[in-house]
Amino acid sequence: MTQEELEQAAHTYEAAAAELERALGHCHVAAEHFREGKVPNGTAHAWAARGHLVRAARQLDAQAEQHTAKAQLPGD
Repeated sequence: MTQEELEQAAHTYEAAAAELERALGHCHVAAEHFREGKVPNGTAHAWAARGHLVRAARQLDAQAEQHTAKAQLPGD
């Protein structure tokens, strides 16, 4: 892999980590709201957490798809 490709991979993982950290924050806020009986607010944060998880998964999926071109099977 070139240095540029390695940098892009690193960026992808940092971006995914940032999305996961945002998801974590929304989960904590959702829990607080549910404990306080604020169901609409809790639900909004729960869905926001899910959205960040989806974004992180997409980023990691794209990275995985790139590796399908790099990983070789015997006989390739």
